[in-house]
Amino acid sequence: MASGKARAEDSDHEVEDEGEQFITEDDILAEVQDDGDAPMDEDDEEGEQEDTLGDLAEGSSSHVEDNSLQHFATHASSVFAVACHPTQPLAVSGGEDDLGYIWDITDGEVIVKLTGHTDSVTSATWSTDGEFVATGGMDGKVRVWRRVGKADYRTWEFLTELQGPDEVMFLRWHPKGAVLLAGGNDSTLWLWQLPSGSTMQVFAGHSGPVNCGSFTPDGKRIISADQDGNLIFWNPRSSTPLFKLGPDDARFNLDGITSIGVNPSSTLALVGGAAGGVRVVSLSKGDVTGTLGGHKEGESIEAIEFVELTGNASTGPGVVATGATDGKVCIWDLSTMRLRATLEHEDAITTLLAHPTPKAYLLVSASADKTLKTWDARNGTLLRTHTSHRGPVLGASLGLDGSVVVSAGDDGMCMVHTTEAEEQ
Repeated sequence: MASGKARAEDSDHEVEDEGEQFITEDDILAEVQDDGDAPMDEDDEEGEQEDTLGDLAEGSSSHVEDNSLQHFATHASSVFAVACHPTQPLAVSGGEDDLGYIWDITDGEVIVKLTGHTDSVTSATWSTDGEFVATGGMDGKVRVWRRVGKADYRTWEFLTELQGPDEVMFLRWHPKGAVLLAGGNDSTLWLWQLPSGSTMQVFAGHSGPVNCGSFTPDGKRIISADQDGNLIFWNPRSSTPLFKLGPDDARFNLDGITSIGVNPSSTLALVGGAAGGVRVVSLSKGDVTGTLGGHKEGESIEAIEFVELTGNASTGPGVVATGATDGKVCIWDLSTMRLRATLEHEDAITTLLAHPTPKAYLLVSASADKTLKTWDARNGTLLRTHTSHRGPVLGASLGLDGSVVVSAGDDGMCMVHTTEAEEQ
């Protein structure tokens, strides 16, 4: 990670790949007008974190074993999104209370209160270098903050509110620069350059809400999918799709797409559907190369995550985990198209997270059964069960090089757990 290199005062960022420019100023469609927003409210003291989980459960007879390291109880209702900073002990969260927070995962202290949304904050994410943080909401607003100074990561200021879709479905930062991607409920896909806030591209090819999307790991392409079952592969510099697959193709029909993932070598995409099907798509050919079963019919695929088990994931098809509302996580070897292991929760899987190297074989799953679990994906062994939430776990993120997992819950709580194996 290159934190500390990207100055807040920098002009346009450029994303490069082996000397080839990803984007230039000529690609910018229109400047976003300054709406006169003043720097963010510094009222960080409001809503101090509660001291114990017992306060949350006052008057409740239910008991949950709490094996968390830390918790964050400042949100007033459900927390929909959480993301850990790339290098620092910080997390950003967004919730049903129309607020976001940057907070310290070691002690739960509020660093910054992120205001300005008028509806639920459903996306919250850091730029790859950790210099920017973006929130997206059901109000259609995309708001961006940036770090102030270089001394530490404790001071942030409001940067801009981006013109975009009518409701934000997801936000993704480019893996190599300050470029932000958003999918909209209105079937649009938006691309912006920061810190200028300039609109780089608006992609119009979907027919329904754009449920999921991302940059490919090499940063050269964008893949997106919608509720109507269309998958589109884009060159970021063009509004014309490289290829499009839809429900009219019998081999691809998934009754709506709910999740996608791309392998580390950016050659294959896995596409999960609302009816429980999974398709393997060649990104070079633009066609379906395989179908994966394993999940119960009619149970939607909610999470797809590639896991590095062999050390050569960057060159081969890879190993992938799929999680669904049937409570199962299926681990597949794409070189043989065989099921390696099946992992189980008692309710729907909501998030899958693969650890960074050198423990890339570790996989964390989050579930509506109120727990998270850390697994050894090589053999399917359960290493640790993380308990503390009193409601479904809606999101999670790995922090501090994968040593902790931070979760967001329907109970209004964020929890911090260690991912180390339990002592025998």
